[in-house]
Amino acid sequence: MKSQETFNKKEKEKKRLKKKLEKQQKREERRANSEGGGLENMMAYVDENGNITDTPPDPKKKKVVNAKSIEIGVPKREEVVVDAIRKGRVEFFNHSKGFGFIKEIGTQEKFFVHVNGLLEEIMENDMVTFELERGLKGMNAVKVKKS
Repeated sequence: MKSQETFNKKEKEKKRLKKKLEKQQKREERRANSEGGGLENMMAYVDENGNITDTPPDPKKKKVVNAKSIEIGVPKREEVVVDAIRKGRVEFFNHSKGFGFIKEIGTQEKFFVHVNGLLEEIMENDMVTFELERGLKGMNAVKVKKS
């Protein structure tokens, strides 16, 4: 019976072993030639100006920072006192479906209004006063009455 290993298979195996040996030799060379020194040689510090340096910071220049004074992300919004009662004009109102939109006078913003937020019946183009309330999809006009 003829051997299962062909010439090609033997050559491929030789190449694989040769690559493995070369890789191992390179690894050993790198270890022998590396400066090493462990963690201390790899350490980097950031100075007070934000520059990266290899010298540790001077403990005398240490500043104490109040953790509560650090703001992350968006700064806190100051409460803006907004007039609770707003004035607007009914742009659209569908009586069969029970909703519509009011355009505020001044800002020209449109707000959704539902029949449940009405204090009295309104029609399109009526001038109304209303208050705003946060709804599922934005601000809704509530306590709507003719002015």
